[in-house]
Amino acid sequence: MSVDPSAPGPGTVESRTEPGRSTPFTEALAAPGPLRTVELRPPPAGLSSRESLDHWIDVNRAVRALLRAGRFVLFTDDAVGDREEESLRHLTANLGPDVNLSQVVPFLTCKHTLEYCLLFARRAASHGLGAVTVTGGDRDVGPPRCLPRSRDLRARIREERGVDLPLGTWVNPYRDATEQVELLLDPEHEADYFLTQIVSHHDLEPLDRFLDEASRRGVSMPGLVGVFYYRSANRTTLERLANFIPVPEAELLREFEGGASPELVCARTLRSLEERGVQKVYVSNLQLRGAEATLSRIEELI
Repeated sequence: MSVDPSAPGPGTVESRTEPGRSTPFTEALAAPGPLRTVELRPPPAGLSSRESLDHWIDVNRAVRALLRAGRFVLFTDDAVGDREEESLRHLTANLGPDVNLSQVVPFLTCKHTLEYCLLFARRAASHGLGAVTVTGGDRDVGPPRCLPRSRDLRARIREERGVDLPLGTWVNPYRDATEQVELLLDPEHEADYFLTQIVSHHDLEPLDRFLDEASRRGVSMPGLVGVFYYRSANRTTLERLANFIPVPEAELLREFEGGASPELVCARTLRSLEERGVQKVYVSNLQLRGAEATLSRIEELI
């Protein structure tokens, strides 16, 4: 039996502390029907001022187009261990007062100082962002974590006065399904929603195990399943990506060699997820220029 992880389940997850307030993002997660959000990356740290400005101009245009279309936009925080510029500072300063920041959901890893993390949460709440997804961050690269686990940081953020944002967590269907589901059921995990690791229609057995276990245990926490937009079948690129996410390299090569477009490959994953009742997803790796148009083309192929 499969379950839509965003749909209400037979059980209720109790929380040790008060959950974050309802926002348009959490309301969309709980509502019936499809929800296709987009994950973007800020510019890498260390660019020249001119390069950084050019990148942020592209980000601005992409975000505005996505928000106008009613999309929610997720922003990474030092993705795959690479230092990135902070999205929050730019978005709140440069998008303008006409932009609805409740449609923006940044990541926050533990790989900053605790003071920075708590200030980030206060700033996100004061600017009305939709939520903050709190993750541990890769232990093997970059600076050490300020706290051992993401749950510890969520607990500290809950204690901050005036910070009542929904807080998200991360689960990995490629790990033990029982372990991952127990994290979601643990009231001290302090999460209002979850995001999953990237999945592909070429290997959905791990996700099926996770969904079956979540259904059996009565998980009611809403979530988004990750989908990657593979832009090409470049073998070198796929091998590099495999260091960070599960990549079905041989299957993708055959698919592209058979004439499939990047949009069709992505649409096949979304279609396979919908067949399992999974309608809430985030799409990663869309090119900034034309991101909304690309996602719309993908949706037409589902």
